[in-house]
Order: sequence, then C-alpha cells, then structure tokens
Amino acid sequence: MSQHFQHDVLVIGSGAAGLTLALTLPSHLRIAVLSKGKLANGSTYWAQGGVAAVLDDTDTVESHVADTLNAGAGLCSEDAVRFTVEHSREAIQWLIDQGVPFTRDDETAREDGGFEFHLTREGGHSHRRIIHAADATGAAIFNTLLEQTRQRPNIELLEQRVAVDLITERKLGLDGDRCLGAYVLDRARGEVDTFSARFVILATGGAAKVYLYTSNPDGACGDGIAMAWRAGCRVGNLEFNQFHPTCLYHPQAKSFLVTEAVRGEGGLLKLPNGERFMQRFDERAELAPRDIVARAIDHEMKRLGVDCVYLDISHKPAEFIKSHFPTVYERCLGFGIDITRQAIPVVPAAHYTCGGVVVDQHGRTDVPGLYAIGETSFTGLHGANRMASNSLLECFVYARSACADIAEQLDIIDMPTNLPDWDASQVTDSDEDVIIAHNWDELRRFMWDYVGIVRTNKRLQRAQHRVRLLLDEIDEFYSNYKVSRDLIELRNLALVAELMIRSAMQRHESRGLHYTLDYPEQLAEARDTILTPTPQAQPNAAG
Repeated sequence: MSQHFQHDVLVIGSGAAGLTLALTLPSHLRIAVLSKGKLANGSTYWAQGGVAAVLDDTDTVESHVADTLNAGAGLCSEDAVRFTVEHSREAIQWLIDQGVPFTRDDETAREDGGFEFHLTREGGHSHRRIIHAADATGAAIFNTLLEQTRQRPNIELLEQRVAVDLITERKLGLDGDRCLGAYVLDRARGEVDTFSARFVILATGGAAKVYLYTSNPDGACGDGIAMAWRAGCRVGNLEFNQFHPTCLYHPQAKSFLVTEAVRGEGGLLKLPNGERFMQRFDERAELAPRDIVARAIDHEMKRLGVDCVYLDISHKPAEFIKSHFPTVYERCLGFGIDITRQAIPVVPAAHYTCGGVVVDQHGRTDVPGLYAIGETSFTGLHGANRMASNSLLECFVYARSACADIAEQLDIIDMPTNLPDWDASQVTDSDEDVIIAHNWDELRRFMWDYVGIVRTNKRLQRAQHRVRLLLDEIDEFYSNYKVSRDLIELRNLALVAELMIRSAMQRHESRGLHYTLDYPEQLAEARDTILTPTPQAQPNAAG
C-alpha cells in the first residue's frame, strides 16, 4: 500500500545544495531529504577540487567577477556572478563553522588575523582562491554536512527514494500553479508514496549521464530538470555541457577521471599507432585548455573510428610517476594497466551541466513553491563555460538564499491536504526490462555521437529524430507498467536529451562549450537559449 507523508519542506536530492538548505532552514520545520540511492552516491562526494571564494586579502570581488565573466564567453549574467561572489566569504565561513576540515596553511596565518587556510589556484582564476580539503574536498564537505544533518531531529534522511513527478495545482485540475509535493517511489517496497509539502526544492544535480562517457555517478540523470519542465518551468542554456578530456577508458572503470596534472607533468596524448596529435590543433599541445583538448581527441576518434586515444607518461621515471600520481597509478593497476610502462586508454567524458531550470537569485522557479538549486538550476553564473570550483560555491550561496526566501513565507503558506494517491490501477509488472536497457544504451550512444563535443546541423537533426521515437516508446512503456528506478531515469534522461538537442539547434554560432562545424564563428550578441513548455493536457495524478 502507498503511504502519505507531510513535511514543511521536501528536499529532492542529498548533495551539497540539498544538505546546506536543510541545515540552514529554521529548526522547527519538518524537513525530508530524499536520496534516490545511498546518500554518498551524488556528485558532491566525488568532487576533487575545491570551492572558489574571495578569501585572501590580496584578492577582490571585482577580480573574481571578471575571471568568471571571462570564462563564461560573454554569456554569464553579471548580476548572478556578482551576487554569488559577494556572498562567497560568508558561505565559506558557514562551512568552516559546520566543521569542514579544510586544509590549513599555518605559514599564512598572520598575527593580524590573516586567512589560515591553504588556497590553490585553478584554470581561469587570476588569484589563489580555491579553498580545499586535500584533493577530496567534496567528500570532506559531504561527510561534515551529513553528520550535522543526522544530529537534527527535525530532518529526515530517506534513502532509496526516487521522485517520479511533482504534484501541482494545475495537474490536479485546481486553480493556480503552486507545487504541492511529489510522488516518490520507495524502492524497498516498490510502492509510490505521496509527499505533501509547503515548499519543494529540486537539488538533483546535473544530466551528464545522457552521454555514453561521463565522469558523473550513475544518478546524474537530469531528474529535477525533467520534473520541473513537466510541471511548467522554463529551462535555459542546456546546450552547454562541459567535457573533461581524459576519463579512463575501460569497461569496469565507469567514471574514473585521469587528472589533468598528468599532462601538466609531461604526459603525451597519442593515437593507437603511437603518433602524437595535439600539436596539430594548438601550439600549447597537451597543455591547451580543457575544451580544446577534448575537441581534438573527439576529432581524432571520429576521423579514425577508434574507441579511445592514449595518455602516455611512461617515459618518466617510475618513482616519479608513483610519487606524483599514486591514485591514478593504483587505480589503473587494478585494471591491469601499469602506467610506468604502458599508456592509459582515455576518452573525453561529460562532466558538468551548465544549463538547467531557470531560477532567480532566491532559487525560485516559474512554479510557486518550487525551488531549484545547485547543478539542476540555471542561475546565469556559468555562462557558456563553467569556471573551475565556482559550482560548489553556487550550491552554498543559492541554498542559503532560498532558505531566506522560504523563511519569509512561513506564516502565509499552509500545508497542502487531500492530495490523491498515485494511481497504479492500470499498470502491470514488466517482463520487458531488456527494452529499458536497450533504449538507455541507444540514447547515450547517439547523444555522444551527434550532440557531443563537436556538432553539426545534420547530427542534431538525426539525434532529434531518434529521441522523438524513443520518447514515444518510453511513454507507452510508462503508461502500462509499474515504475522502477531505471524506467523513471530513462524517461527523465530522454526528455532532457530532447531539450538539449532543441537548445543546440537554436544556437547558430560556436560559443564556449557549444561548438558546431556549421557555425564556427561567434555572433556579436550573446543570448541565452530559453525554452518554455507549452501548456498541454496534463496526465492524471498518476503522472
């Protein structure tokens, strides 16, 4: 039997953004935080870099703003950039107060109260401004916030819960558009429960799993973006997907990134025949920026019809390799690759979704009562290319801003009541799961081939044709069979893929992460790509 739950605030997603929001809200509120797998399965946990913020006395807000605007290829919202950077120091102080064990640098802790934490510098930044916890910042932040959350009796952490769809007044045939809650699959029981809430927050991460190769964990399926679109929210700039140039290519490796530092220390990119190729694309060769290296690898793979290229640092002394890259050495050795003697098979991998659900500075979407924060959202911060370590900062700043907005409305928003049960009366158990697996594989392959690092009109048209056929198949399947995590994720991923394709087809230029052979130049005027859902006959309460 399905169950009904009532909370003041329903947070869908348990990463940096979702946990920050739950911890910052007033402690008298009843809050539910949903994780569709185990709590540590999100992108936050795996973030290696750090958080960009203006922390050093020699750094300035203006400098951080300028660096971000420059990286965004003319498409950042200056208001969003300034808002984020101006609130960066207080967000970091909040994390420090929570107990995040950032790496200290006692040499810089001056007697006059100078900043006592170590700061690094990353690509695109003109100052040292990345606060970090060794090379596992995400895990340190996540573990700290999770521990704090577990100590709050007003916050329920619910694992293995997959949000199916949002419940809105419009979907129920009522006057108004307000979000009232969500239908949520309890994977342990196989039942879809009804969650009522005064406020609903989408913090579900990005959609990089739409691509065959990705650095992201399995859950990055664009769930929040798809649910928000179906609920009537606009989406923006979904054509901008950041790719990391070197992900380990191995059937069991899944999403292991080979750090860019390997190239920084002399690693060479080679074709299967051992020939170097980067010097043909950029005078900086292997040290060219991330997007140039990714495009060059993609070009060579397509030209030769090969599955990967190779990153070779075996010409360096073995002890140098082991001491500089212990993690990469051990991980590759586990797959039978000794990088002191062999080249590493690599492919570019989808890494970060720069677009998302359109929101304002408080994380508010177009639907009243519904917020989107973190990688799910489109704030205008990242523009056409995300700058390193700004993404975690965005999670904290916008989560805290959304909390302030919610707190102001607590006296005027009542708890929704009498929401209908999920209707599963017409569905049966599926014995055709092979169809889901096949469609999943087909989607990720044609998105990689046609809507990947390098695009053309013809490739985008082919992708659009295929995704529409897939969506028809998935809709039929969804109408007739019991929902499962795989089916929910496939449905969401296919919808977000279609939105990405539509966005890419609308951009008749090459800018930032969107590169098309048919429009290689950049237009004089930079414009966001905003898609608006058309009002349509809404499905019944069962979705």
